[in-house]
Amino acid sequence: MTDKGQTGQSKPDLAEMTRTLAELGERTQRIVQRFLEQQARSDGFQVPDPRIVADAFQRLGQAMLADPQKLVQAQARWWQQMGELWQVQFRKATGEPVEPVASAEPTDRRFKDELWNEDLVFDYIKQSYLLSARWLQETVAEVDGLDPKTREKVAFYTRQLVDALAPSNFALLNPQVLRAANETKGESLLKGLRQLLADLERGKGDLKISMTDESAFKVGENLATTPGQVIFQNELMQLLQYAPSTDQVYKRPLLIVPPWINKFYILDLKPRNSFIRWAVGQGYTVFVISWVNPDETLARLGFEDYLTLGPLAAMDAIERQTGEREINIIGYCLGGTLTACLLAYLAAIDEPRVKAATFFTSMTDFSEPGELGVFIDDEQLELIEQHMREKGYLEARHMQRVFNMMRANDLIWSFVVNNYLLGKEPMAFDLLYWNNDSTRMPYMMHRFYLRNMYQENLLVKPGGIALRGVPIDLGRIKVPCYFLSTREDHIAPWASTYKGSKLFGGPVRFVLGGSGHIAGVINPPPSTKYGYWTNNRRPATAQAWLASATHNEGSWWPDWDAWLSKKSGPKVPPRDPAAGPLTPLEPAPGSYVRRRTVD
Repeated sequence: MTDKGQTGQSKPDLAEMTRTLAELGERTQRIVQRFLEQQARSDGFQVPDPRIVADAFQRLGQAMLADPQKLVQAQARWWQQMGELWQVQFRKATGEPVEPVASAEPTDRRFKDELWNEDLVFDYIKQSYLLSARWLQETVAEVDGLDPKTREKVAFYTRQLVDALAPSNFALLNPQVLRAANETKGESLLKGLRQLLADLERGKGDLKISMTDESAFKVGENLATTPGQVIFQNELMQLLQYAPSTDQVYKRPLLIVPPWINKFYILDLKPRNSFIRWAVGQGYTVFVISWVNPDETLARLGFEDYLTLGPLAAMDAIERQTGEREINIIGYCLGGTLTACLLAYLAAIDEPRVKAATFFTSMTDFSEPGELGVFIDDEQLELIEQHMREKGYLEARHMQRVFNMMRANDLIWSFVVNNYLLGKEPMAFDLLYWNNDSTRMPYMMHRFYLRNMYQENLLVKPGGIALRGVPIDLGRIKVPCYFLSTREDHIAPWASTYKGSKLFGGPVRFVLGGSGHIAGVINPPPSTKYGYWTNNRRPATAQAWLASATHNEGSWWPDWDAWLSKKSGPKVPPRDPAAGPLTPLEPAPGSYVRRRTVD
């Protein structure tokens, strides 16, 4: 793109630059046109809905104006903090050693570059941002006269604003971006622009950020490779049975019920971090439900259908395949909520077919749903339901956007900086590949789940929910249960999962892992990265439980194995899925999991 003149300095190749600008201009025009066409066809549904956000901040403004003296005091506090920063920076400029007025959290990766601390200008930019961000969030939190729902919304969206306005997100304010642009003579910014346009084209006018090199992975080849067979299927799921890898196996089969909002292979990524492969290696005969990625033809399927066509159908197939009527079961996230309903239903009809149950980061008490509660109220639920009635399902991108917003710095802005400002390509990361491989939510099921669980919290009420005509009660569940929650979970807050675990009527072992909803679960031995907490006592509150809990190094997986192995019966000869009464339909991981969403 450059040549050298007599002075030896690089000169831009004007012809190439003209071609590049023309190409970028044409691509931008096509993207804008596709976006406008998509908007013309769209029903206008968005998550989050701009009208909901605007209404929340309008109420915030009214509440702030109702107490102008408090607002004046807040503004005075900000000026005082900025004045203190000016004084400290002036002293630093004279060479005097000073302590910063505001410091980033040790885990905040936005300000890791040394120039954020060493350079006077960048240090001031960073500290003024941190002061202003904290001041704004504290001021919003202190406003009186807001109802709880509105307060949750303005706190959440204020954080989104604060995260978006970080100086690290702007090319001219980020020293790392400026250094890269200088070293590459602007090529990094040009490459970033190309990658931005490519993501806009991929999203048909909406920005669909590339988080990983998707060409590096293929389900069934380097992900979800544990050997097994699909031994049963219906319109909603395929049932996978994995091939044994030990000389003997436990008599009682193990069924895993994953969430249907994501695909099951989070539990079978690569061999080194595959929970399924590891469980098979401990001597369990593992069966896994692989949910279909539904379209409008399955809009009629409700939560009750997920129970009937999911774990109940799977249990019948397992009995035909192994001759065992009694099983152990694992439910993950939404699959855990469904598993709790299954146990309560079986208790109500006096069918003790499950002998031990495990719950991974699963909600049963939705009274404190965390930040997901921001999106649950009558107005927003009506908008979602209206959209699903017309479409037949909720597109995967809507829920994915919500989850990304809950960790915006990690799942949005870090990629904006890396991909578009630094011009780097995203790394090949199996977990992020899976994260982008989301599934749709069929209308009737998702409506039932949002209304009855999140909004009405009926699962905690004996008889509050009836399935297949049978009122259910979590208190009637007497089977031993193992609850695994994670300390930094934004989707199923561990204090809520602990509260829900106390609704069960049988013995419960509660274990708290480190990290979040995914990394805290997929933490295989011999990893020592996070550790986990255990406590044989069951105090009333989660905080009291943690205060007296014991921290253990390493993975929680062996702790779970020690618990479940005692409830799995004697050892028997291994079971080959290809040699059972049910004829294998296709090799694992099956065809349902390969159906990718293109919405």
